[in-house]
Amino acid sequence: MHFHVITLFPEVCKAYTDASILGRAQKTEKGKGAKVRGKKIAVSYYDLRSFATDKHKKTDDRPYGGGPGMVMKAEPLLRAVHKAVGKKNGAKILIMSPRGKLFTQAEAKALSKKKDIVLISGRYEGIDARVKKILKAEEVSVGDYTLTGGELPALTIIDAVARNIPGVLGTHESLEETRISSGEMYTRPDVLVWKKKKYKVPEVLKSGNHAELEKWRKGK
Repeated sequence: MHFHVITLFPEVCKAYTDASILGRAQKTEKGKGAKVRGKKIAVSYYDLRSFATDKHKKTDDRPYGGGPGMVMKAEPLLRAVHKAVGKKNGAKILIMSPRGKLFTQAEAKALSKKKDIVLISGRYEGIDARVKKILKAEEVSVGDYTLTGGELPALTIIDAVARNIPGVLGTHESLEETRISSGEMYTRPDVLVWKKKKYKVPEVLKSGNHAELEKWRKGK
């Protein structure tokens, strides 16, 4: 799986995708003996300014018809996407937009079967509408709110999709939606003392009685 992120701020995104689970998933690691575990995902960034052709590296302009703010220009975005996937068949192109279709867990699972996903992170008032038409792209929203830019939604989609790719999650992680969980989790110490008050772990969790544990979890 290869994620291609089109953004004005690649360094902001890279700090997240290079860390923790996503960071490990991008590395080739040696397992026990001579076994080698290959990369599960790749994440590439395309700085939109490098695809602007004027001397000021301008990526936005005033909207036709008037109105507030600026609109991201089509040409740099189109060049960046072409650089990312060219004429690859089957590449999924998503535009981050508060007006887009709501991104869901079902969509994350479906996208995990793709080989290439392009994530266009917009800014300002939005992007030139011709980009969506030319690329046959889909507008996607990660929630009923508006953010400053598309970087956080893009990272959300990368994280949600990557978790569904076999081998990305290690032995200590798992897909929460595939197991029964009470929503209440506890770890050591048994008795937590905070501001002179004691908070205990429920006795059933220490009982070792699997039937009672199952009932407690379902009851939650």
